[in-house]
Amino acid sequence: QMQLVESGGGLVQAGDSLRLSCTASRRAFDQHAVAWFRQGAGQAREFVATITRSGGSTTYADSVKGRFTISRDNAKNTVYLQMNNLKPEDTAVYYCASKRTILTMPPIVEDGSYEFWGQGTQVTVSS
Repeated sequence: QMQLVESGGGLVQAGDSLRLSCTASRRAFDQHAVAWFRQGAGQAREFVATITRSGGSTTYADSVKGRFTISRDNAKNTVYLQMNNLKPEDTAVYYCASKRTILTMPPIVEDGSYEFWGQGTQVTVSS
């Protein structure tokens, strides 16, 4: 069983930056693809970004492309989401999710494909 813990959320102003972290409980995290999803109040959960197990490929939602960067440090069992130029519409609970994959698996954007989920971290962007 893989446990994921998100951190780094908070209250910021529009234009500010935040870096979210997703830390896993086991070394096998380096065999997992990882994604970030978010869910605003009264809204459906939506895909934000994903990174393959090697870190060699990333995919972003159009709404965050050019502003958010996903990366990973497998030595620290951690995936990051650097969020720059935050907007009020980025306000949401951010969740990380992971799935064990083969090395050649392409990026996965469907939330139903992920096996393990964190509890979420709140990001609030004021205007």
